Amino acid sequence: MLNIVIFGPPGAGKGTQSEKIIEKYNVVHISTGDLFRWHTKNDTPLGLKVKEIMNSGELVSDDITIAMLREEVEKNPQASGFLFDGFPRTVPQAEALDELMKSLGTEIHAVVELDVTEAEVRSRIAKRKELEGRVDDADDKLEKRIQEYFNKTVHVLPFYKEQNRLSTVNGIGDIDGIFNSIAEVLDQHAS
Repeated sequence: MLNIVIFGPPGAGKGTQSEKIIEKYNVVHISTGDLFRWHTKNDTPLGLKVKEIMNSGELVSDDITIAMLREEVEKNPQASGFLFDGFPRTVPQAEALDELMKSLGTEIHAVVELDVTEAEVRSRIAKRKELEGRVDDADDKLEKRIQEYFNKTVHVLPFYKEQNRLSTVNGIGDIDGIFNSIAEVLDQHAS
């Protein structure tokens, strides 16, 4: 089993690289952003709570997120691993994810950080907004998400670095070149 966390600010290329990781390593992709969007689009009870929180630009509470992640992992008992995208965003969330994985008899094996400058992120999101028109790319919400990452989420990286699970990959450049760097990291953990 290969369980991976992919890190990076909004627009770092997590979605693009996740597709390539899924294809090569046959892992189940769990994007908290996608889960939140699905639940809100389908107006599930959880989705209504999430919608209210996301509309304010705040982060969804840890207990809601962990419950949602547990549900997704348990839906895939035959998975050869999981790729967590967009979670954890705080050290308590990282600790909760470790506890969740431990309770399921496994662990997070590799944490990949896509290192991208704030200027590059803003440029990429401007292009994505034109092409996809994502609601969470609206200027006011986007600003909160970018600041949330650079002011808070990056503080999770030392947690993983201390445990020798963090690998930083340059997220600027050719998509395939970036993926080859990620694959070098993951191949060390793949069984």
